[in-house]
Amino acid sequence: MAEPLTLRLSKRAVIGKKVKQLRRGGAVPVHLYGSGLEPLSLQVETGVLRRLLPRAGMNIPIAVEVDGRDGENICFIREVQRHPVTEDVLHVDFLRVDVSQTITAEVPIVLTGEAPSVINMGGTLFQTIQAATVEALPMTIPSSFTIDVSDLDDFEKAVRIADLDVGANVTVLHEPDDMIARVLAPRLEEEEAAAEEEEIEGEVAEGEEGAEAPATEASEKSGQRS
Repeated sequence: MAEPLTLRLSKRAVIGKKVKQLRRGGAVPVHLYGSGLEPLSLQVETGVLRRLLPRAGMNIPIAVEVDGRDGENICFIREVQRHPVTEDVLHVDFLRVDVSQTITAEVPIVLTGEAPSVINMGGTLFQTIQAATVEALPMTIPSSFTIDVSDLDDFEKAVRIADLDVGANVTVLHEPDDMIARVLAPRLEEEEAAAEEEEIEGEVAEGEEGAEAPATEASEKSGQRS
């Protein structure tokens, strides 16, 4: 179970296109909405948000306090808007949840250990599922799943959803046989080189055939003149 992070938000009077001024002043506009709460337009210091986002992700609960309001709200980050070029944070949505009701969340999957088929056979570890979708009470959602790849000693084995240790009261919304990771066999350089050489030879042969036709035609015309 992840311990909730904390965040304090301030009221925001600036809306619309004027939020550019807000960002230039070192604040980011945010939106707080959800269970038992009317939507609120708020703001937070840019530096505070930059430190929070990597730690919270989309599955760590955040205890949010709002200036001028009593109590705290258990929230999750639901959307982060970034500048397409600079990657600066432009806007964040926080979803308030009822801690007695289950929700869905994306939990990161972290691979640990070393796969023997990578070390000894030159393979490449490939992860197909980066995060698992789960359903659980807000305060019981795992911060991450870890799974050991040390058993991947050939190119046929894989780690799958069924191999995750999800614990009690957490439901994973994937098929048990869904593949999380496997080791891909290395490409054989000799085969690639042979295929490339064959392709080049084919192009040269086509070029030579195309060049022969005009010469034959010219020879026939010369014979007719003589």
